[in-house]
Amino acid sequence: MDMTVTLPALGEAIDSATISAWLKAVGDRVEMGEPLVEVSTDKVDTELESPASGVVTEIRVDEDSIVDVGAVLAIIRQGAVETNEPQSALEPEVPSPPRSQPEADSERQVAQPSSAADGAADRPADDAGASVRGTTQNLSRLRKVIAHRMVESLKTSAQLTTIVEVDVTEVGRVRRRHNAELVPGEGTKLSYLPFIAVAALEALRTYPQVNSTIDLAAGTISYPDAEHLGVAVDTDKGLFVPVIRDAGSLSVTDLAMRIADVAERTRTSSIGVDELTGGTFTITNTGSRGALMDTPIINQPQVAILGAGVVARRPVVTGREGEDEGIAIRSMVFLSLTYDHRVVDGADAARYLTAVKERLEQGSFDLAQRNGRR
Repeated sequence: MDMTVTLPALGEAIDSATISAWLKAVGDRVEMGEPLVEVSTDKVDTELESPASGVVTEIRVDEDSIVDVGAVLAIIRQGAVETNEPQSALEPEVPSPPRSQPEADSERQVAQPSSAADGAADRPADDAGASVRGTTQNLSRLRKVIAHRMVESLKTSAQLTTIVEVDVTEVGRVRRRHNAELVPGEGTKLSYLPFIAVAALEALRTYPQVNSTIDLAAGTISYPDAEHLGVAVDTDKGLFVPVIRDAGSLSVTDLAMRIADVAERTRTSSIGVDELTGGTFTITNTGSRGALMDTPIINQPQVAILGAGVVARRPVVTGREGEDEGIAIRSMVFLSLTYDHRVVDGADAARYLTAVKERLEQGSFDLAQRNGRR
């Protein structure tokens, strides 16, 4: 009995996909649930599992072809044994690369690169550069997508960046006290990022235009009823942006847990399709890689992205001019907001950033865990 393999729905508003790589060839034995083919969309890369055990008798779609949801990809003859039939002209000409995940991890899904820039995740620091010096390399599919999305973002919206400097000394004291009181093996250590995220999310409620989308053709601006936070994550495959739903309702500790969770699952290729779309505002943390500041590119169709630079200890002039001036060692960070000038005016961007700045410098945050990991 022959089993037809079709392209399933891969997520909301995804009606087609590109065949990235066949993991089996005509004549190969495949078990039910075993990865059969890699496919990609503008949102996600994923492996499709075989719906049955048997032998692949036909491969109907070549690699790099774009197919619609529901299209027939291959035929599997159930119960058949491995054959020595000639290879189809549609088979890959080179063997598939070794799998980096165990076969039991059959639902591996990877977020598609965003136009944002971030250093939130570690990349290996080896002698990788030495192997490509003096050579010309073909662009990978992921790099082509990154290039396309970045250029399209700049073509789509009128982007500019406003930057403020923020004193996060009080935040540093709060996080150090919290981290020092943790019982080993329990609780969540806090970095500066979840504090910045909470302040940014709170300010979106006062300045909803920063958390909106624009449709020029329809002449409308849409304001979501919640803050869905995209967090740029750097991986060895490229840049991805998982989304934390209803992030505006989370405490600092809850948000820290959620950021760590989605970042780890993005790095290990186990993030779900539904967690890769629907963001309304993005934060990129290039400061984790030592960058002083940056001017990130908006993650379409959003209208703004916040960049967080490195937190640096340095001498700062304090007090009022001519009265109680002094010099003190403070923890300082640059926050940059790239925004779509079609929706957000410069004064609004400055007011938004000032609200974030004042919230952080106040240093009063609820660290109680309320919602946990979801």
